[in-house]
Amino acid sequence: MRIFKEEQRFNQTWIIVLIAVSAIVPLFVITREYLDNPSSFSTLEFIGSLAIILVASCFIFVFKLHTRIDEDGIRYKFFPFQLKFKLLPWNEIKTANVRTYDAITEFGGWGLKGGALWNKSKGRAINVSGDIGIQLQLKNGKKLLIGTQKKEEAIRVLEAYKTKLNTDV
Repeated sequence: MRIFKEEQRFNQTWIIVLIAVSAIVPLFVITREYLDNPSSFSTLEFIGSLAIILVASCFIFVFKLHTRIDEDGIRYKFFPFQLKFKLLPWNEIKTANVRTYDAITEFGGWGLKGGALWNKSKGRAINVSGDIGIQLQLKNGKKLLIGTQKKEEAIRVLEAYKTKLNTDV
């Protein structure tokens, strides 16, 4: 019995820098305004504004993509959008392979992507970084790409369950 498990987060340096700059500018402007003109808003409004900016800036770090491949099928969960794992049993999957993709041109970026706002022919993607994904073609015609940072391990586990793709249990 082979099991693949992976947990990914948005922790790329460029995202952290972008969020830090995006938070520092309004924090600086609000703090400067408050210090230059304390009557412009109350201390409570000042602290509340700073707290909102900090909480909003850190929100992206709550997001987590969990993937598990085992004898039952492929499970995934993109927290906080999905609170429970979604199971795709092997008998609902037509093909499963690992491939390189371009997140921006194929799906419009990273996150929970695809569907009505982007190229429907590519299906949906759930990813947080990189350009390697587990591409699934479901028997109902839908496509799903789940990003991975563990290319070789994903390839080995999918190969181990390859025979389950041809069953109609």
